Amino acid sequence: MALARPGGVRRYYDINGWLFVGPALAMIAIFMIYPILWSLWISFQSGRGMMIKFVGFGNIVRLVHDPVFLKALSNTIIFFVVQVPIMILLALALAAVLNSPKLIGRDMFRTAIFLPCVTSLVAYSALFKGMFADDGIINSTLEAVGIIASPIPWMTDSFWAKVLIIIAITWRWTGYNMIFYLSAMQNIDKSIYEAARIDGINAWGRFFYITIPLLKPVILFTSVISTIGTLQLFDEVMNITLGGPSDSTLTLSLYIYNLTFKFIPNLGYAATVSYVIVVIVAMLAFLQFFLAREKDQ
Repeated sequence: MALARPGGVRRYYDINGWLFVGPALAMIAIFMIYPILWSLWISFQSGRGMMIKFVGFGNIVRLVHDPVFLKALSNTIIFFVVQVPIMILLALALAAVLNSPKLIGRDMFRTAIFLPCVTSLVAYSALFKGMFADDGIINSTLEAVGIIASPIPWMTDSFWAKVLIIIAITWRWTGYNMIFYLSAMQNIDKSIYEAARIDGINAWGRFFYITIPLLKPVILFTSVISTIGTLQLFDEVMNITLGGPSDSTLTLSLYIYNLTFKFIPNLGYAATVSYVIVVIVAMLAFLQFFLAREKDQ
């Protein structure tokens, strides 16, 4: 029997390889690459329907003079600056507590903390609206224990509305980060802790000088995904406050939605605002990777 030539075998495997990855590449091109290129093109246009016109960088100039955009941008930055550190530190603390084998019922606590991540968004939003209503359980409890004298206007005051959104995001997504930290902690070699214990290093020292350094890759990962999620914040605001009161909780993602579906549609300007999110996310992700690399060196 004649042996097949190496070149023919190589071509056979090349064809099979392209047949295997071809459908996936086609889906990526249709649903990712094409929308990205199309949104980039329309970001240089303005108007709607037959009234669309090419404006070049006019949409970028409009951003600077748009008070609603500036308000949405400032709100998004506030949520990022406040929310991401809280979510990461709280998740890290919860993971450290749940990593203790002596904790009674830790499986139950772990499930309870992670459960909001997979809870229906509609049910979760309805729960928060009911809990934080003027006559809801939060105000009623705070009044009963004497912490407040009158109900906190969670939905109608600009400051408290921001606090409510931060609480909602923390409650929903802290468990997601906690699972990563907990998994990483459980994979650290126990002999390292035993050697440190023999050397007389206490629990706090082992946590800060062994656990934290070994968790750096996971902390970087959760920081990046938390940054992306916070800068794209939409669901909680849309379903709880609708961006109010007086745009005090309006975010860039919700503003993009309003420009596309709620106000007089202007897809070009909405696409331009979306690229603001892309640029901010790229810059912050690069900064986080850069800082992590500098610390490692």
